[in-house]
Amino acid sequence: MSAPASTSCALRGAEPRDVPAIVGLIRELADFEQLTHLVEVTPERLHPQLFGSKPAAEALVAEVDGAVVAFALYFTNFSTFLARPGLYLEDLYVQPERRSLGIGQALLTRLAQLAVERGCGRFEWSVLDWNANAIRFYERMGATVMPEWRVCRVTGDALRQLGAPG
Repeated sequence: MSAPASTSCALRGAEPRDVPAIVGLIRELADFEQLTHLVEVTPERLHPQLFGSKPAAEALVAEVDGAVVAFALYFTNFSTFLARPGLYLEDLYVQPERRSLGIGQALLTRLAQLAVERGCGRFEWSVLDWNANAIRFYERMGATVMPEWRVCRVTGDALRQLGAPG
């Protein structure tokens, strides 16, 4: 389901000109998640990751009346159990004043279509345990929230120490 026609919502693949808007939305997302202290993204850092010679990720954007109001950033991962690629949604964000217009649902639906088109065995993402609205939304979309799984992360000094030679 896409946003009502009166909002003139359009989904499309991100283009280089969208990078500053995506960075702005990433900063809004970090603020919402109370994680601004972790944000290091800049347009100069993000651009090569999306549009360089070896992109690490892809993005969709949603425009309403010509303004980028939402994004979904995703990449290919792999399932050893399925022996197939998967699509992993790193972040999805819709500006608060544009929520309840069907934009988030339209982005998730388009990503699911991409996963099917690409022969993926899975489409998955993480959600913060305190974000009850998002959890209910994802469950309504057919997602299973897997409480027995935990995200493990190594970053910063711990990553450098773990990755240090011998």
